[in-house]
Amino acid sequence: MKNTGFSFGKRLQSFKYAFNGIRLLITKEHNAWIHCFAAICVIAAGFCFGLSQTEWIAVSIAIGAVLAAEAFNSAIEALADHVSPEYNEAIKRTKDLAAGAVLLIAIAAATVGCIIFIPKIMELV
Repeated sequence: MKNTGFSFGKRLQSFKYAFNGIRLLITKEHNAWIHCFAAICVIAAGFCFGLSQTEWIAVSIAIGAVLAAEAFNSAIEALADHVSPEYNEAIKRTKDLAAGAVLLIAIAAATVGCIIFIPKIMELV
């Protein structure tokens, strides 16, 4: 790709593409719907429990990481399916690794949620 130099117009266009990617993730990817539902529940719980600034930072990073991982996974799957529509063991391995990455970050995010919310829930009991 030829480098034609810096341009504010091109940078703005890149944001348009990025926002379209977020729109596609949220509207087309079923697993992202689950992550978005969980994020909405966590955000609502955060307001109910009055999270500290540090807790909001941890929750925001966890939510962003899970959604970003899901976007990477979806992109890898779409590209792999386009490149090799027939079964291919290497493609399967690649897709499994990407799905595993999403699961790992989702587990880490759930751990963050437990660390933040379980003590707050226990205070109510």
